[in-house]
Amino acid sequence: MIIDLPSTTTREINRRLVRERDEGGVVALGRVMNLLIDTGDHDPEDAIAAANLASREHPCRIIVLSTTSRKRRPNLDAQIRLGGDAGASEVILLWPAGDMDQEMDTLITPLLLPDAPTVVWWPNEVPENPSAAPLGRMGRRRITDTTQCTSPSKTLERLAAVYQDGDTDLAWARATLWRGLIAATLEQPPYEPVHRAVVVGESTHPSVDLMAAWLAWALRCPVHVERVKGAPAITQVRLERSSGPIVLDRPDGKTAALHQPDQPDHRIALPIRQLGECLVEELRRLDPDEVYGEVLTKGLARIEG
Repeated sequence: MIIDLPSTTTREINRRLVRERDEGGVVALGRVMNLLIDTGDHDPEDAIAAANLASREHPCRIIVLSTTSRKRRPNLDAQIRLGGDAGASEVILLWPAGDMDQEMDTLITPLLLPDAPTVVWWPNEVPENPSAAPLGRMGRRRITDTTQCTSPSKTLERLAAVYQDGDTDLAWARATLWRGLIAATLEQPPYEPVHRAVVVGESTHPSVDLMAAWLAWALRCPVHVERVKGAPAITQVRLERSSGPIVLDRPDGKTAALHQPDQPDHRIALPIRQLGECLVEELRRLDPDEVYGEVLTKGLARIEG
C-alpha cells in the first residue's frame, strides 16, 4: 500500500499511520528500531530496497529524507508505504522543501517510534562529522558508505579524524568474509608470524584500504596496497611467511582460490557482497564496533601505497 501526502505535516503523517493501523490491521508492535536514511539529492529507491530487505531480519520504522523536491517555498511532501511495499517495516518518505530542509531533526522526531533505538544511514555522501550532524546526534549507530562517495580515500581519512563510538561503514562490512577467511587460515599450523602483507584491489575502493588497515592493525607488520583501476573490489590478499606465502586470490569477483605452502589449493565461493546484505550485518549490533574504530583510527595510517 502506498499513500501519498502532498503538502502535509508530521502530525498528519502520524494521524494517517494510526488510521491505517486501526482500519487495516497494520501492526507497529514488534518494530525493533528506527532506521533513518538521508539520501540527499540522490534517488532513494535503492536505499529503500536495501532497507526493506534488512527489515525482514530487523523489523523497523524506516524514515527516508530526500532533498530532490524542486519546490522553493517551505513545504513537506510525504509518502507512506505499508505491507508488501515496505517489507517487514513501515516506510515514510519525506521531501522537505525551502527552509524545511534545514530542520531535518525537527521533522523526524515526532515520527520516531518511542523507546526504540535509532540508527542513521547515509547511503551516498557523508556529512563532515556524522556524530555531530543533526541526524547523527539522534542515532545510537551511524552508518556511512564510503564506496558511494566521490572521494572514498579522503572521506575515510576524514572519518578517522572524527570517529566516535557508534560510527561504522558499509565498506567495512563488504570485507567481512575476507577477514574471516584470513583469520581462519592463520589459526592453522605452522602458526608463523606474517612478515609482510599485500592487498590488491580497485584503486579507489575503500574496502581495499580497510582490509589493509585491518591487517596492519592485527598483524603489526608492513602492509602494501597494489591499486588496479577497474578491478572488482578486493582481488587478492597475500601474506608472506617464512614457510612461503598464503595467497587468497579472487580475480573475477565471484570465486576465490586459497594457495598455501605444502597444501592443495582450495576454491571458495566469495562473491562481492550486495548492499542489502551489508546493511543487514550492520543492523545486527547496536553497540560500538571497537575493532572498526581501532582499524580506522590506527590501522589506516600504517598502510603503504
